Amino acid sequence: MPASRRHHRTLAVIVNCLGVLAAVPALPGTAPRAAAAPAQPGPAAAAPAPAERATPIPTGMPAAPPAVPPASPAPIQMSKPPVTVAMTAANTPAPGYQIEVRNAGNTPVDTTVRQELPAGSQATTVTAGGRATRAIGSSGVNEVTWRLRLPARSTTTLHTALSTTAQGRSVTAPACAYGTDGTRPYDCATATWTGSGVPVAKVTAAPVWRRPPVLLGALAAVLVVTVGVLLWWWQRRRQRSRVATGAGDPALARGAAGPASPAPGGPASPGAGPASRAGGGPASPGASGPAAGASATRGTDGPVHPGAGSPADRGTVYPRPAMPPLPGQRRKPPVWLLVGVAAAVLAGLVGVGAWTATQRVSAIDTNKQPTSGAWIGRSVTGALGVPLREAAFEFTVYRVACGTQGLPSAQAGGRQCLATVGVRNLTQGEQTWHGQLQRAYLPGGNWVAADEDATRVANLGRDVFAQPVAAGSRVLLPLVFTVHGTDPPRQLELRSGVFSAGVRVDVP
Repeated sequence: MPASRRHHRTLAVIVNCLGVLAAVPALPGTAPRAAAAPAQPGPAAAAPAPAERATPIPTGMPAAPPAVPPASPAPIQMSKPPVTVAMTAANTPAPGYQIEVRNAGNTPVDTTVRQELPAGSQATTVTAGGRATRAIGSSGVNEVTWRLRLPARSTTTLHTALSTTAQGRSVTAPACAYGTDGTRPYDCATATWTGSGVPVAKVTAAPVWRRPPVLLGALAAVLVVTVGVLLWWWQRRRQRSRVATGAGDPALARGAAGPASPAPGGPASPGAGPASRAGGGPASPGASGPAAGASATRGTDGPVHPGAGSPADRGTVYPRPAMPPLPGQRRKPPVWLLVGVAAAVLAGLVGVGAWTATQRVSAIDTNKQPTSGAWIGRSVTGALGVPLREAAFEFTVYRVACGTQGLPSAQAGGRQCLATVGVRNLTQGEQTWHGQLQRAYLPGGNWVAADEDATRVANLGRDVFAQPVAAGSRVLLPLVFTVHGTDPPRQLELRSGVFSAGVRVDVP
């Protein structure tokens, strides 16, 4: 047998052996052969225990975890509060509001209603025993407070009127009803007064001659016409200078007329007439031209004397060749023309650049925070009580107070500020948010994240960040920020996710 066939046969045997070895573990285990059945049927054997049937065969490999999806936390379930608040703006020349506090329960409820006053405003009219007070930690009067006992199934109506220094602007003053401790809100509402007598600013278009595109078009047209006129004038002047130069040059004139042809007897004499000599005397010039066949001849006593013309009129033995026309000198444009055209072009470029820069600068909104393509949505800034939307949530901050009682003591050198926030899920699914993404900015530029431990205490031990917000639902909860120093936060930043642009709320 050839060597190649022996090698092939050996390789085939090895492969078959490996296949048999690999198939042996997959064969089912052989059960012992059952004993012969007795002639008389006996009692049925007891079924093996489930644990014995479920005992896996040890294979030396760790068991895989069960394919069961992890249970997600249930969304926040807000119970229906016993007290609800509804608020509307009055149709009055000055900012006015109507607050309706309703107790839908069967028992009386003690509550505290607080209405925030915008910056630069003060209360002029307060009904139902309310009074303007200064919140804890603030420097001035910034809220109106009512302490009410609501009878069962009753509605109490409160009225307020404000005066503001900013005339012609909308005024938002939210109100909330709190429990006896003053930290957990029952319900909140907001309203914005716009005023019926506030004139609406009418935007009028600028005149045609003051619009930048029209001005730039007119400037370009003037530049084109000016350059065209200057070029036309320069060409005309150049042509005139060429004509004047050709008419005043005698060499060019002789070159155009051609040389004189000599007579048969001698060279022709230019000028008024040739000079002829007879007997050695001087020749006198003719009056009308050379005589037919006459020429200047050389006598025995001397050479022929020319006539009374200039040296340029003297005859020569050979004819004078025609002078070629001198090439015209290339005239350069005047300096003032070059300077004027350069200045006009430069002015046009500067005007276009200034207009482009002005349009780009005017398009920048300084009230919005800069965003980039990595953020989802655009950042929005507003005041207390104004609903602000971002990618997934609608945030409404109703109140911010520092040093509120009923909260756990803060760390050494810090104090706690409580913000009453309403969160509405605008998406079709559950949404989670994180405490570290909610920030309070201090006057110095520093910021602090939400204090999750203190927030859990303020929400009666419930972790509001561990539970998602259900689709289309609204939750009202307090957020606690621990700040250092005596100044309250100037701005709150709230967002639903890491890449969300979020919203910013100015705190008066």
